[in-house]
Amino acid sequence: MNVVMIGAGYVGLVSGACFAEFGARVTCVDKQTERVDALRQGRIPIYEPGLEDLVARNAAAGRLSFSTDLGTAVANADLVFIAVGTPTRRGDGHADLKYVYAAAEEIAANLVGYTVIVDKSTVPVGTAREVQRVLQKTNPDADFDVASNPEFLREGSAIGDFMRPDRVVLGVESERAEALLRELYRPLNLIEAPILVTDLESAELIKYAANAFLATKISFINEMSQLCEKTGADVNAVAKGMGMDKRIGNKFLHAGPGYGGSCFPKDTLALNRIAQEHGVSSRIVEAVVEVNASQKARMVAKIREALGGSEADKRIAVLGLTFKPETDDMRDAPALAILPALVDRGAEIAAHDPQGMAEARPLLPEGIQYCDSITEAVTDADAVVLMTEWNQYRGLDLQALAKAMRGDVFVDLRNVYERPLMQQAGLRYTSVGR
Repeated sequence: MNVVMIGAGYVGLVSGACFAEFGARVTCVDKQTERVDALRQGRIPIYEPGLEDLVARNAAAGRLSFSTDLGTAVANADLVFIAVGTPTRRGDGHADLKYVYAAAEEIAANLVGYTVIVDKSTVPVGTAREVQRVLQKTNPDADFDVASNPEFLREGSAIGDFMRPDRVVLGVESERAEALLRELYRPLNLIEAPILVTDLESAELIKYAANAFLATKISFINEMSQLCEKTGADVNAVAKGMGMDKRIGNKFLHAGPGYGGSCFPKDTLALNRIAQEHGVSSRIVEAVVEVNASQKARMVAKIREALGGSEADKRIAVLGLTFKPETDDMRDAPALAILPALVDRGAEIAAHDPQGMAEARPLLPEGIQYCDSITEAVTDADAVVLMTEWNQYRGLDLQALAKAMRGDVFVDLRNVYERPLMQQAGLRYTSVGR
């Protein structure tokens, strides 16, 4: 089976490599010549655990290739996946679909024989219908079907999510399209992965609804963390007690500086816009967005209070910049809201991140010091702020850290540590909701 993946970014590259691992012949097409050249040379443009080995193995086996020539690739394809970016459109919160429709036009002009065109990008309800219209208008004689196959990949564990999914969602309208997609995913039959076959609109909405619900859990526990701080309760205990209820579950109930990344911020805004367009209330999701923004601002106030009311002229060591561990993704990371606010009030920032510093540099204010080691970052610091819970930060030598610092403030925005440990090291400890 010949598969074309339009877009060799995060979703396209991971999905393409995994389909190749399933045994399909996959061509990842991207307009960025530098990216394609790098991939051909075995250089991966994103950090995702296990991806480099997966790409190398399947490229060496001849099942995975990279190209800028969309026409040739599409002409030989059984399935063409659209995995281009759908960023938030400036000014109105809508998902920007110009790359999706541009890809559809180019695909249509090169179709040969029956082909299934699949939306893999996260797109608003109705996009598949519009892609269908674009294809028909551009090439009225083409023999094709349009399908929706949303991705549910968590950055940092994307390969495992693809290979052992909770579910595969197929939005289809014909038996031919369903049969081709089922054949592509047939290796998952061995682990009895659930496959949900539904209509186009439901498949599109499932992705948004799932992400909005997970974002809701995060914002809910962050609101509870505020109440815990006022009442003397422990948000970790509250979350654990909630999570023991099987109807709720313990995932995404971790208080912190707010959600970020490529999905939750973008998809909650887009879902609100979709609801508005259809005249439907979306008050819960609107509140989720508001709570997330306020949580980031609250973290700035928390750091300031821990420093005695002012961060001016204070050296703050920041451990972690990316929105979560095991990724170099800085999109909507809490650090992008928190650090500029500290710098504006005169703080000196020394930052360390295992993978995200190159991505962070153009996004954060000038003057931030990027450190090659944890020791360099914390030396002479008045305060340490643990921003992202990378494994490297979970077992810090607190005694050595305290000796290297000038001050004694440790602000743990991920609740990694316990207060007694910090007190033993002579550190004044601040966390979230405890």
